[in-house]
Amino acid sequence: MEQPVPVESKSSSGKMKFIAGGLLIVAAVIYLIVSSTQASAQYFLTVEELAAKGSSVENRELRISGAVIGDSNQYDPQPLTLKFIVADIPGDNKVIEAQGGLAAVLHQAVVDPNRRRLEVVYVGPKPDLLRDEAQAIMTGKIGPDGVFQAEELLLKCPTKYEEAVPEQAEGS
Repeated sequence: MEQPVPVESKSSSGKMKFIAGGLLIVAAVIYLIVSSTQASAQYFLTVEELAAKGSSVENRELRISGAVIGDSNQYDPQPLTLKFIVADIPGDNKVIEAQGGLAAVLHQAVVDPNRRRLEVVYVGPKPDLLRDEAQAIMTGKIGPDGVFQAEELLLKCPTKYEEAVPEQAEGS
């Protein structure tokens, strides 16, 4: 004959299962938060910093900023492929201001043949603001060939272009 199990051990066994299940759920939530944070983390680098890191950042999600060298732009409308070169610019706003502002820094980067440069390939429509001395902010990955494969491309016009906008708005 089976002996009856005391009521106390049944309820404490149920509590332990409940606590263990709760801990597993909390651990799973923490794991998901940590893994998604690491997956979406991006490195923000200048072209010079990217070159210094070498192959350690290959195939990692990166965000790079540089000055567009206008005569390097090559756009093929059939596969929507844009190729261009960016030159290194400082990543620190204080340094940019000390060197005369964004327009001056972008101009100096483009005309200086000794600046580190980076070839970029972007697949998508050609942005209207893509021009010489624009600041390109790109998100993507660097391949083993040293070419940056941009998945996202944002362009910031230097101050000399932005100054014209208020005058145009006033004339409207």
